[in-house]
Amino acid sequence: MGAHDEGTVPDGRDPAEEQFPLVIAVTPSPAERIRLAERLEGVAPLLLVSDLDELRRLIAAPQRLPPTPPAAAPEAIDGTLLIDSARSTARCRDREVGLTRLEHDLLISLTTEPIRVWSYAELHRTVWRDEGLQRRADVQSLVKRLRRKLAGLGTGVTIDAVRGVGFRLTDHQQPRVSGS
Repeated sequence: MGAHDEGTVPDGRDPAEEQFPLVIAVTPSPAERIRLAERLEGVAPLLLVSDLDELRRLIAAPQRLPPTPPAAAPEAIDGTLLIDSARSTARCRDREVGLTRLEHDLLISLTTEPIRVWSYAELHRTVWRDEGLQRRADVQSLVKRLRRKLAGLGTGVTIDAVRGVGFRLTDHQQPRVSGS
């Protein structure tokens, strides 16, 4: 090879040893994240997160554990909805669907008090973890996606709208949560 191989820059330094800036922004507001991305475009790599828990999950060093065989997912033979928080999935009988963080948090919130009617503001605070925004469209869109997934599972769990107030979970059997 010549004087410059593929792994070095012209002055002989290894690019992996170079330090570079990284801007990390934490804000629960999607509008604020978009505004920051537009303002900081081209300045440095940008990491935008909604809360400190999300940031911790992203930057946490993976722990090296000895390999273990994958745990079998708990069976829900009687039609009970099982929510696996560790895997972020919902399961009913032999069907399973993956849940986004927002879908998971919404479902967990609704299952903590299944008969209670959750207002839009309460759901926004619990799921998005913000106080100021209470946009109904966000909640309605998330509920629509989650309803579609629950229907695909064939479970008796439904999310009912209470006109002008919010939502509640209805089911004749209490969903079970595991892996928290």
